[in-house]
This record gives sequence, C-alpha cells and structure tokens, in this order.
Amino acid sequence: MKALVIGAAGFVGKHLMRHLRKDCGWAVAATKLPHEQIDGLDEFAKLGVDIFDLDILNQDDVSCLLKKNQPDCIFHLAAQSSVSLSWENPALTVDVNIKGTVNVLEALRQLGKKPKVLLVGSGEEYGRVNQDEVPICEDNALRPGNVYAATKACQGILGKIYADAYNLDIIIVRAFNHIGPGQSPVFVVSDFCKQVAEIEAGQREPVIRVGNLSAKRDFTDVRDVVRAYGLLIEYGKRGETYNVGSGKAIDIDSILKAILAKSSADIEVVTDKSKLRPIDVPIIEADIGKLRMLTNWKPEIELEQTIAETLEHWKRNIRRSQ
Repeated sequence: MKALVIGAAGFVGKHLMRHLRKDCGWAVAATKLPHEQIDGLDEFAKLGVDIFDLDILNQDDVSCLLKKNQPDCIFHLAAQSSVSLSWENPALTVDVNIKGTVNVLEALRQLGKKPKVLLVGSGEEYGRVNQDEVPICEDNALRPGNVYAATKACQGILGKIYADAYNLDIIIVRAFNHIGPGQSPVFVVSDFCKQVAEIEAGQREPVIRVGNLSAKRDFTDVRDVVRAYGLLIEYGKRGETYNVGSGKAIDIDSILKAILAKSSADIEVVTDKSKLRPIDVPIIEADIGKLRMLTNWKPEIELEQTIAETLEHWKRNIRRSQ
C-alpha cells in the first residue's frame, strides 16, 4: 500500500507518518508547505518517507503531485486547524479548508487511478448540541459555531458530493480534540503544559492564563487517533462519515487541575479575556459506536499519560533552549 499524507508538517502528520511506516509497513509520501519545517526530518528520511513541497491552493501543483505519486490512498490533513485563528483570519481559513480541499478533489477527479481518500474534519462541526443529543452521532444536525467549524462542515459536504457524483472513494472523518506531545500551544492542553513548564523553569511569573474552563471536550491521544485513521482508510465505506474520539467529554477545568497536580510550583489561575472565544460550545462528546462496530477500534492511551508526556515534552524543550 502506498499512502500520501497531504499536510504532514503539522502535529497529526508526524504521528500518522510514523504509524503508517512502523506499524502498517506502508510506503509513505508526504507534503508540506515550502516554508514549513518537519521536526525530526532525519527520522522520516531513515524511515523512507518521501517529502514534497506543496501548496494546496495551487491546483496545478496538486494535480502534478498526484499524477507523479499515484498513491493507493490519501490522508488529507492540510488545514488551518485553529479555532481561535479562524476568528482572527477567516479568509485564510476559508481559502485553505474549502478552496484547498476543492483543488484536491478536482485533482482526484481527473486522476486515472482512483485512490481511497480520508478527508479529516472536526467534532466542532456539530456546534451547539442539545442535551438529549449527547453523545453526538454522525447523523446529528451540524450547527457550526465558529468559522473553522463552518469550513470543515463544508469540506465534508463537498467530499460527499464528489463521492456520489464522481464515484470517488472518499471517507469523511469528524475528529474530536486530539492531544499529545509535540502539539502547538495554540491548543488548550499544550498551552497549559507549556505555561506550567515555563513557570517551573523561572521563565514567567507563577500565573497561568486561561480561557473558558467550563467547556467540556472529548480528548483523545493523537497516537490513538492516527490508528483510527489507518483503520478507516482500510475499512471505511465510500461517502460515509465516522466520528473519532474517546466517547467521553471532560471539562477544561479538570484538565487544568490534572496538569497543575503534576507541578511542584504554586500557580495562580487567571482568566485572560484574549483567550475567550466570541462563541463557545458548552459540550462536545462523540458517539464512536459506528467506528467501533466497523473496526473494533478503541482508545488505548489514558488521559493521565497523555498529559504527563505533553508536560514532559515542554520541560525538555525548555531545558534544551537554556
């Protein structure tokens, strides 16, 4: 099996490349933006991963790359994936997440070989759910509450249209919050861990700045998430959508307390208005029954382990920089 990972420089991409090569034994090619660097590039070179520069907003370049590589399957990860940044730069989010996806779909339509494709969306697409809709199944109404979620909902709709209209083997994923070592501090768990590590190193005052702590989210270790992606590319049904998550929501306050419990520092918690979103959905929790029934997948890495490893990742990074 030859896989192409589009948008591999991000947090998920590195874990996915590692999983596909080491655990699945597949041949892997991957793309990144020309200005991006992939951490641990030597590791992926040793694993035999071929890495190409690609901007998915350039349709000709997308078509040329697909024709050149002729993959058996494609994981489309390339996205502007920050909810907070989508409020600050909605135009960029629309361009990358919608226009970029259309460019990939059009290139697939024109390709002689028809690979299996995984379009990665988000649990954010469900938006504000009613209490009786939790946990959220795949046929629940989509009520996106932010720009990022709206673009991901559109991506999934486009994927379904292209699957039906052109008989493309497209599977759609709605991935809920995934976390782990190496994630950008744009995301809440990594942000908290980075702040705590900096406080312990004496690089900042003993104050951690937070947004809305009452929101409940469904967190899964990224290494479990990429296992689900690999299984779905093998067994997922054309045009179908699958939730990927832990199946259990936890409030952000509990996450913060778990992180602070692992620190010896006396840390004050202060609400930072800049971290509050214009609209914040109270609870997002996945019903993962459809995925489990198809693949027998379930999360294997406990939240406590993920938090500990993410905190240790930031401590190591700070020690290296000192």
